[in-house]
Order: sequence, then C-alpha cells, then structure tokens
Amino acid sequence: MANTEIPKLQTQIDIKSIQPPLQRNSAELTAEELIKEQTIPFPFFRRMSRGKESTWIISVFVILHLIAFCSAMIVNDCWGNSHEQCVFKRLGRFSFQPLAENPLLGPSASGLDTVGALRLRYLARDHQLWRVFTSPCLHAGFFHLIVSLSSVVFVGVHLEQEFGALRIGAIYMLSALTGGLLAALFLQDRPSVSASGALFGLLGSSLSALIQNWKVYSKKFATVVVILNILMFNFILGLMPFINNFSNIGGFISGFLAGFVLLFKPQVGKMYQNKGGIFDYDVKNSFNLRKKLDRPFLRIVCLVILSFLIAGVVVALLRSVNANKYCGWCKYIDCVPLKWSCNDKTMECETMISAEQLTLTCSNNGKFTVLPFTNVSKARLEDLCNLMCS
Repeated sequence: MANTEIPKLQTQIDIKSIQPPLQRNSAELTAEELIKEQTIPFPFFRRMSRGKESTWIISVFVILHLIAFCSAMIVNDCWGNSHEQCVFKRLGRFSFQPLAENPLLGPSASGLDTVGALRLRYLARDHQLWRVFTSPCLHAGFFHLIVSLSSVVFVGVHLEQEFGALRIGAIYMLSALTGGLLAALFLQDRPSVSASGALFGLLGSSLSALIQNWKVYSKKFATVVVILNILMFNFILGLMPFINNFSNIGGFISGFLAGFVLLFKPQVGKMYQNKGGIFDYDVKNSFNLRKKLDRPFLRIVCLVILSFLIAGVVVALLRSVNANKYCGWCKYIDCVPLKWSCNDKTMECETMISAEQLTLTCSNNGKFTVLPFTNVSKARLEDLCNLMCS
C-alpha cells in the first residue's frame, strides 16, 4: 500500500488586544449622555462640594459685612459716648448699647446715622442719596448680623455652586440696591438699615430658579418650606427697631425677577458631579427642560418688568416722594407699636444742668431722668430723649 501524505491543516489565529473603553468624568458627559444615566437622588441638605467650584463671591460679601459692622461699633463707641452705660462692658469700644435702646445688641441711633443709615431727614432735607448705597452694608445689631449672614451663607453658597459666582453676585448686589431704593420711599424719622435686602433677593431668586427648573429638581415641597421659613423668620426680625422691612420686600421682588432672567439654566454637568446644593436633581428631565428654557421670552418679560421697577423707584426717589403719605398703614409693615413707638413725631426734651448733673425732661409726657454727667453730645441727647419719650 502506497504511502499517502495527509495534508496538514494550519490554522492561524490572530489575537488582538481589546482596550477597555475610557471612563469619563460625569462633568465631561453631554446632556444626551446624562439622560441615559440613572437618576441620582441627592439628600435635601447634602454635603457641599469640595471640588474646584469655589464660593468666593458669598465669602467676599460676608467678610465685607463683618468689616462694616466692626467699623460701626468703633464709630459708635458706647464706652465713651454713653459713659460706660453699655452691655458687655469688657468689650470696651465694641460694647453694645443697652437693650432698652437697641434690643439687637448694636450701636445707637446716632451711631447708625453717622455710619450711613437711612433716615427721612437726611434724604428729604439734606438730599444725602449716598445713604442708599451705604445702608445695604449695615446691620442693626449683633443678632441681626448673625441671623442675616447665616441665612446668606446657607442659601447663597448652594446657589453659587449651582449657578456660578457671577450670576449670584449680580443678583446679590442688584437686590441690595433695589431694596435700599424702595426703603428710601417709606422712611420715617428714625434710622434704618437695609442689609437684609440682599438675603431676600437670594430667597426670591431661589424660588424663581425652582419654578423655572421644576422638572429638574426633586423634593420641591421641602425646598419651598425651607425658603418660606427663612423668609418669614427674617421678615419678623425686620419688625424690630432699625431694620427696614421695605428693603426686604424690594430685595425679594428684584431677586425673584432677576432669577428668571439669570437662573434659567442650571449647570447640568456640574450638578451631576456635585455633592452639595439645596435641591435634589432629576437628571433625566434636565435635557428636555433645557430646550424649553432656552426660549428667551420669559427672560425678556422679567427683564423689562425689573427695569421699569428700578427706573420708577429711582425717579420717585429723585423727586423726594414720601410713600407714607399715600399709605397710612404701611408703617406697620416696618414696625410693631409695642415697646418702640411707630409714630413719626419729633421728640422734644428740656435739659437742665446743676451740680455736675444733667436733668432731661420729655416735653411730651413729662418723664425725666437725671444723668450723673454733663458732657453729652447733641446727638446722644437726642437718642436719650427719643428713648424716654417713646
């Protein structure tokens, strides 16, 4: 049998290395790719981001307010001007006026006048319009400072991480200015500050951001409750002496309108990655909502309304309009007639000096007080007279 050669079968197998797909950061994903991702529920008050997104603009505003308050206390100098009749005397020049004079632990009425608070006589008679710009920097007292800045930090930091420093900074300054302008139309002849107007602007803008991006956020009811609680607490605090509630109203309105103009679109990539913020996000709905919110009609309408509002208030201020003449009950929005009088009357007192003592007698109700010193400034005498007559 002849030998037959069996052909050998050769099999060639090419082995190619398969590279795994590159994983990208969620901030680099497009909006369409984010839709395919799982919905990521965040806690309502979650830990804030420690990434590259900073909160520098809110930090700058807080530092400026702290500097302004310390400066007001230095100028007030309760230890020297009130002859050591102060609260927390160990603080020396930084000690506070008595609680009967300033229940918020702060400077006196004359001290607030000196550092730039709003007052009817200075705007109507002396036309010191610069007080509209200085009043938003001032707080009525330590309690007012703590409550206001705590609320600003809580609301502002989250908004800044979600919408960016420039937009939130613009809303903050616009609300502060608009609040001061509106407050100038409802002034009484007593000093008032308008620092809370910027806070109410942030609250208004957060509400408009929630309304605009309704489908993006979850836990909407809880968010509204938090906003209303902060708003009502600070509004009630505004009924205390030296805080102007009309600035809060003006700041809220301007912030609400400015929110529709500027906060029309959250940063989807960043908020997917972010670990901090007030609202929870529903990422699946974000892309479709973006298409709807990119229509500029709502932004244009709100911008026009805001522009007419600011222009109208400025014109009324330049014409020295006193809105209290047209609204007799409006003063109770800014004051509660309990211990502190809401009447806009000039208090008059008679002084008599004898044996290194000064006797101060109120001409309105006959009350008097004897002071063991005589070197009292005219502004300080007015403070004591208003306190005794009211």
